[in-house]
Amino acid sequence: MSNIELALSMLALLLVLMSIRIPIAIAMLGCGALGYTILAGFPTTLNYLSTVPYSKFSTYDLSVVPLFLLMGELATRAGITTELFRTCNTWVGQFKGGLAMAAVSGCAAFGAICGSSLATASTMGQVALPEMKKNNYAGGLAAGCLAAGGTLGILIPPSMVLIIFAVLTEQNISKMFIAAFVPGLLAAGGYILAIAIYVRIFPKAGPKGEKTTWGQKFRSTRDVWHITTIFLIVLGGIYLGFFTPTEAAAVGVILTGILALTHGKLTFAQFKDSIIRTAVSSAMIFMIILGADLFSVFIALTNLPNLGAELLLNAEMSPYLILALMLLSYFILGCFMDSLAMILLTIPIYFPIIVAMDFGMSVEDTGIWFGILALVVVEVGLITPPVGMNVFIINSFDKSLSLKESFRGVVPFILSDFSRVFLLVLFPPITLALVHLLS
Repeated sequence: MSNIELALSMLALLLVLMSIRIPIAIAMLGCGALGYTILAGFPTTLNYLSTVPYSKFSTYDLSVVPLFLLMGELATRAGITTELFRTCNTWVGQFKGGLAMAAVSGCAAFGAICGSSLATASTMGQVALPEMKKNNYAGGLAAGCLAAGGTLGILIPPSMVLIIFAVLTEQNISKMFIAAFVPGLLAAGGYILAIAIYVRIFPKAGPKGEKTTWGQKFRSTRDVWHITTIFLIVLGGIYLGFFTPTEAAAVGVILTGILALTHGKLTFAQFKDSIIRTAVSSAMIFMIILGADLFSVFIALTNLPNLGAELLLNAEMSPYLILALMLLSYFILGCFMDSLAMILLTIPIYFPIIVAMDFGMSVEDTGIWFGILALVVVEVGLITPPVGMNVFIINSFDKSLSLKESFRGVVPFILSDFSRVFLLVLFPPITLALVHLLS
């Protein structure tokens, strides 16, 4: 068996293991170890496993992962979603579909200090879904806007998937955060526009709320000043160069912990539970990174990425056509896999090919731009059938809502996502302008 045949066989085996719900960390570690052993021998594999895990996990960059995870846990414990939703609703609730717009805005704000899509969808769904149901919103629109709004948690910094992409591709985490900021705002704006169009076509789906005065609007904003302050200190500190991402995460943990304490929402038992949940999540992510690293080493050893890049370059295909095919593959994989699995499976193969192509940008800019594009398309997998984890989470809060209706409700937001991907592909400065300005 040739090296390429071995690489393709291990990729096929990996997909089979994942399809039967073997944890991705175990699947990647097992396939990587098997392939590496066949190529380099069992002693070499043992040597890798005895040295690389420590050297990889003791790096400074990875310390940001448990800190941002703990920050998200404490933010969830602080119970700030109600205040965020109430404030957003005060500003936009009087419009048709205003409650749905407020839910998306709240998801964007919560995602900015949480970094998790599932946590954003879950916490905001518990607050906003009953309100929309009480105000006679169509079930599909209510579920759709919350499921789609939850995806903002993995795009608007801080984002765990973004951090892992940066670590895997050796990109600068701060620059990745900066690059994600404008596309994140564009995503929130696109979802709000999708709601506005939807309720114009189906007026009964999202009735108007009560009008509020400017005084009420500004008074409600005072209720979330602490959340705004944390956002500005943490991300503003990163963007302006005052903090490294790790330092910013540590500051964020302290500020979010103080917020949870002052809200009276954090007991010692809850704090202990947050620490345990953070440790478990960190261990899971680190195990996945180890599996991905070993699998990447094996794939690199087979020379598959270089051969793929060479074949595509010799085929004289347009770089943009190759990029489009890669993004399409993310959309297809998203119907069956979660976001982290997609990134870890494809990046060792896709990334070397992309940076070898000429998009009229530097290698660093190309890497950052591709990372944001991949993340945006991966978002769509969180709301597409049959996996659509965000849709399942929102649907679990309302037993009267059918899963079919929930998935139908995300269609306008998927169309918004496609439009956004098209814009980001055609106009790279949307992603890179802020990076160049602040670097």
